[in-house]
Amino acid sequence: MPTITSYRAGSFCWNELATGDAAAATKFYSTLFGWTTSAIPLGDGTDYVMLQHDGKDAAALYETKQSPPHWLSYVSVAVVDDAVAKAKELGGTLFAGPMDVTDAGRMAVLADPQGAVFAVWQAGKHRGAEIAREPFTVCWNELGTTDEEAAGAFYSALFGWRMDQQNFGGEPYTLLHNGDEQAGGLYNLGDYGADMPPNWMTYFAVTDTDATCEQARALGGQVFVEPKDIPTIGRMAILADSTGAMFAILQPA
Repeated sequence: MPTITSYRAGSFCWNELATGDAAAATKFYSTLFGWTTSAIPLGDGTDYVMLQHDGKDAAALYETKQSPPHWLSYVSVAVVDDAVAKAKELGGTLFAGPMDVTDAGRMAVLADPQGAVFAVWQAGKHRGAEIAREPFTVCWNELGTTDEEAAGAFYSALFGWRMDQQNFGGEPYTLLHNGDEQAGGLYNLGDYGADMPPNWMTYFAVTDTDATCEQARALGGQVFVEPKDIPTIGRMAILADSTGAMFAILQPA
């Protein structure tokens, strides 16, 4: 697959893991997905670790004690400050930024009105993931929310996304479109009986969901949703890595 060099505004462009143990997380994902790494010193004794697949930046991680372990999804925007102002007008909450990340770009961390956290990114030298939607790279970003209608209205106004309600195997699901591209997905947590707060979930493509779950367990991870088939989509599961950060995997149909 050619290297991705740009993202249109309103498309997910980057996924980043905040973890309490960077060494443990690096070992977990490097073994699970076959990633190689490249460390960028942050100047405080820690590194920003680029996670690479086939020599291309696929995601990143860094160590912090200031938040529970979690994956964060970034959406590309033309101007971060404008996106922040719009999000606040729409009832969103600003957690961090806007701030420059050296010459890589400008970012901010926000939460939608239901509490799901995401980030916005104005590219400088760093455009985002150089590879995606390939085996062992990010393939999907999915919002679980407590108010599907309100969340849909928020993101439609903020990013111009179009909602496309579908039904997969008898279960309702909304596809999010950014122009002619699929931006991600959205579902109501109550429809699935999920006992968790609103959140954006990062999905990674795999070649064998069941085998990946077993390997994750052997590496100290947990499986929260056992492998299951989604008609016409593929076989998925929800896991946590050895440091506690949740993520999902999908073996495409």
